[in-house]
Amino acid sequence: MASADIHTITDSNFESLVTKSVQPVLVDFWAEWCGPCRRLTPTVEALATEFSGKLTIGKMNVDENPVIPGKFSIRGIPTLLLFKQGQVVESVVGLVGKDDLKKLIQRHTV
Repeated sequence: MASADIHTITDSNFESLVTKSVQPVLVDFWAEWCGPCRRLTPTVEALATEFSGKLTIGKMNVDENPVIPGKFSIRGIPTLLLFKQGQVVESVVGLVGKDDLKKLIQRHTV
């Protein structure tokens, strides 16, 4: 499912891939049955390529990983959370355009 630039994030690897990451991490909370989530995937993949080396991007399937989405009160998907030094610095719920996401990311990357 995940390309080389996009990590599959799970309840068990969240801490090592997100909380302890030295660079910002964008996590896409999604589910297989979610149409808007599937429509967002090409945008997330394009951003992973564009911000390669400056930003880690991961996708977390909320059906397979209930703990972390619960911890961050994920109620609707797609939800994108941008973490910096382990803390949420931005959040977006719903289908969002590439330009808007790019601006959000650029506020937190060098």
